Formats: sequence, C-alpha cells, structure tokens
Amino acid sequence: MSELDQDYHCLPGDIQKAFDIARQKLCDRKVVSRIWSRDYTVWRPDPTKITDRLGWLEVASETLQDLPELKSRIDRLHGNRLTDVVLLGMGGSSLCPEVFKIIFGQLPNHPCLHVLDSTSPDWVRSVTEIINLPSTLFIAASKSGGTIEVMSGYKHFWNLVSQERKDPGQQFIAITDPETSLVELAAESGFADTFINSPEIGGRYSALSLFGIVPALLIGVDVEEILRRACRMVDACRREDVLANPGARLGLFMTACAAVGRDKLTLVLDPKLESLGLWIEQLIAESTGKEDKGILPIAMEPVESVSFYGFDRAFVSIHEKGNDTFEEALGLLSNAGHPVMKLEMDDLLDLGAEFYRWEFATGVVSHFLEIQPFDQPDVQEAKRLTGEVIAEYKQTGMLPHPEDSWSLDSLLETAAPGQFIALLAYTRETPEADAALKELRRVFMRRFCLATTCGYGPRYLHSTGQYHKGGPNTGLFIQLVQDQEELPIPGEPYGFSVLFRSQALGDYQALISRGRKVARVSLGSDTVEEINKLVEKVQNLQQDGNLVSGIDLQQIPVNGSRLSLFRVSSE
Repeated sequence: MSELDQDYHCLPGDIQKAFDIARQKLCDRKVVSRIWSRDYTVWRPDPTKITDRLGWLEVASETLQDLPELKSRIDRLHGNRLTDVVLLGMGGSSLCPEVFKIIFGQLPNHPCLHVLDSTSPDWVRSVTEIINLPSTLFIAASKSGGTIEVMSGYKHFWNLVSQERKDPGQQFIAITDPETSLVELAAESGFADTFINSPEIGGRYSALSLFGIVPALLIGVDVEEILRRACRMVDACRREDVLANPGARLGLFMTACAAVGRDKLTLVLDPKLESLGLWIEQLIAESTGKEDKGILPIAMEPVESVSFYGFDRAFVSIHEKGNDTFEEALGLLSNAGHPVMKLEMDDLLDLGAEFYRWEFATGVVSHFLEIQPFDQPDVQEAKRLTGEVIAEYKQTGMLPHPEDSWSLDSLLETAAPGQFIALLAYTRETPEADAALKELRRVFMRRFCLATTCGYGPRYLHSTGQYHKGGPNTGLFIQLVQDQEELPIPGEPYGFSVLFRSQALGDYQALISRGRKVARVSLGSDTVEEINKLVEKVQNLQQDGNLVSGIDLQQIPVNGSRLSLFRVSSE
C-alpha cells in the first residue's frame, strides 16, 4: 500500500484558512486521543448510542485474529459445491459485500454473489431466475434481526427451497447481533451456520466486521491481505500529528470545505472503484445528515466540464496508482478554485484501508458538525410511516392515495444555487436503468448547474434517506415509481409490490412532513422509456420565464449546514 500520508490536496485560500483553524482545534481538543479512549463527549454529553457503537475502531485486528476459525467455517459451507450466494441484506449489511462483488468480480472456482437489497418484485424475480437453486447459499444479514426487506426475501426463498428438500435450513446462514429474533429463527430452522457479530458496531461502520467479511470469504476475496492493510490504516489513524493521520486529515478537509459552504462532497473515482462511492455515500450521509446540518456525498455522478459545477462543491478522488483517468478534469477544477483532495491506492486490496480511513474521517467531521454520527432518527421515521401504510392496506385492501406533490415543472422553477436534485428511483436496477438515470443526472447538471444524487428505493432509505429528511432543506426530490406485477410474500397478506409501493409512500410522507419539496412521477411499466422522456423534457425546458438556466454559481447563500467552527474562529 502507498505510504499512508501520501495523499494530496489543493485548497483555495479561504479553505486553507479553515483547514488550519480546524487542525489547531483538533489538536487543542485532543480529539484523536479522545476518540481512541472512547470518550463519548467528542460528540455528545450523553453516552446513549455512542459508547456501545465504537466497536469499529479495532474490529479490523479482531477480525484478522478470528480469521482462521472463520475460514474453517466457510470451507465447510463450500463443501456443498456452491454456484451462487444470495445476500439478503439492506443498508450497512449489504453495501460492503456489493462493493466487494463489483470490484473483485466472480473469482475462479468460487460462487457468484447476488446482493438482493430490494423489495422490487421484478428484482426478486430476476435473482430467482438467474441462480441455480439447489447449489445456492442464502445469507440472511440483519443487525436487528427483523429488517423487513431481509425477512421478506427470506420467506420467498425459504418457500422455494422447502419445495426441493426436507432440510432447507442447510442452504441458509445468518449474520446478526447476539440474541436477535434471527438467531432464534436460525436455530429453529436448522441453518447451516449463524455468525454473531459484535453488537457494538453500527451497520454503516460494519464493513470490516462479519457483515462484510463473511460474504467476501465466500466469494474468494483475499480477506487476510485486505485486513492486514486495514490494520496499517488503523495504526496510522492513531497518530496525534493530524497531518500524518490519514483519517483525521480527510476529516479536516471535509470540515474546512463545509465551513465555507462547500458541503456537496463530490466523489471522482477510478472506474474500477466507482461502486465504493455507494458505500461512502451511505456512511457520510447517514452519519452527518441530521439536525438540519450535514455533508452531502455525491456518488457516481457524470464528470462534466468545470462550468457546470457550483461553488458549493468539494472534490475527493480515489484512484489506483498509475491511473490518471480524471487527472485533467481534476486539474481544471483545481485551477477554477475548487478544493480537490486526491487519495491513491496501490491496488484493489487497499479497499479495507479506505473503508477505515472514511470511517475515522466521519468521526472527525461529526465532531465539528456537533452531531451524533452513530444514530439515524429519520430512517426510523420512514420505517414507521411505511408500517402505517401497510397496516392500512391490511385493513382496507388498498394503499392510501398520496398527498398532492409538486409537479415536476413547479419543482424545478424553485431551483437555486446551493440546492441539489435527488432522483429517488423505485424501480428494478438494471444496466439500462442505470444508463438512463445517469443521463438524466447529466441533463439536470447541464441545465441547472446543481449537484445531483440518485438512489434506488428502498436501498437509499437506509443511506441518503437520513440526509434527505435530517439534513439541510436544500433538496429537490423527484420520486420515480415503476409499476410492477405482484409477487406473493409467503405468510403475508400482501406481496412484494405492495411492500415496495408502501415504502415509496412512507418515504414520500416522511419527506412531506419535514417540509421537503417532492415531485412524484409514475414510470408505468417501461422504466427506461419513461426516464428517457424525462431526459427530453429537461433538455427542452425553456430558458426564459421562471425556469432556471444561467444562475450565478458564485452566489451560494449561507444556510444551516455551516459549522460552528467559524462562529468563534479565534478560539
């Protein structure tokens, strides 16, 4: 791995000043040593959901120590000659395995991993059709043990396997916290194995715990080397000299940029590493997006020319050594006055080190934001409202009609500097849908010069969904909902389509209740065609009247996301 203190950043004068002030405060307050001593007052005077959420600090070395036993257990599972592994997870329990799958691909003589973190009936069908059922291992992964998406997928596949064999549990394993309902289910149903994770690690900080490592071992990733390199990063993040501490320095970069209004953290990643952006997006958005504050990570956005980026942007690139795909673009951004930080990996096995760097950096920036980085209150609110929608369906046999939303035209008429456009896609994820949504983001960038985000529902509810409701009220939300044929959920009076639409409605109601601007767009049954129509619509927007086309990108208003760092800058 590259020397851990060999990253590079280029900061305009005002941000360099903010960086220097934050650095001094970090040293004066002894934040690094206090984090390592598990001092909850780094973030809050109350230890609730902090002191029991700091297990991520040393989990890399603990997992490495347990690796021989883990490998032995995984080898026993491989004795069934697996062709496929289906991970039934959501949020923190699924994003890290998804990154491993995409970055390392299917390795020789190992099964193919399919991550099912959706209640889309079309998505469930597609996974069902692609696997070889008799030689598939199913992983039910849930920290709480009762995540509705996980348990719905479990019921579907358990029903199918039960029709083929008398001991269906031998094709299932569980990853969960101690003493959850999933532990009981696994014992009662004869699961092949149950992996008990540390209860002191929150989902989005669980990449180097069993939630990330067990699926990686199953598909043949070199977990031992990944953990060894992660341990080197852990040691580096203990350094009191914050400029020699990779996690602290990244946290200071984000802090300094956000302090002067650059709270849209734009990730420009080596194409091989693009999926890492999804994991970073969840970590930063769900940790910092609360109390009307936060940093918005921008992942997988098209890279455009400098003129389409507002002065609310900060840029971080991550690339493998020798890959300079975006070097010219980053140089132009830096020359135009945008802050740019470059992080270099020797190769893909540095992935664990990057996971840890970003976790530690999130702890640092959360200190300056004065927020609690380990809870997710607005995620729980969306779950509650979804439950109410399902309860109404059970009683009436119908889903409630959503409140009136903004029309797309009226929503876009309110676009202004400092805002962002969020595409909330309740549809099956396919390469074709990915391409269409990426093009829609591109035309929004070119027309409005605003940052864009895009997430598939219900996955994003456990990720940027927290920022959407708890962060600054600067989002223009466009919910895209696809009609899909129903697929029963065994044992439930509703199917996947009802659950899918209930989650969309619950999210919509949560956004409305927080005063967010939301437009709902029905995609019918042909997602790609309808998204392409939206692309044409945005391209053809009139450049006169009230629709934004030529806003002054330098006029970024100060809002509630600014940090307390500068309220008393002489501290």
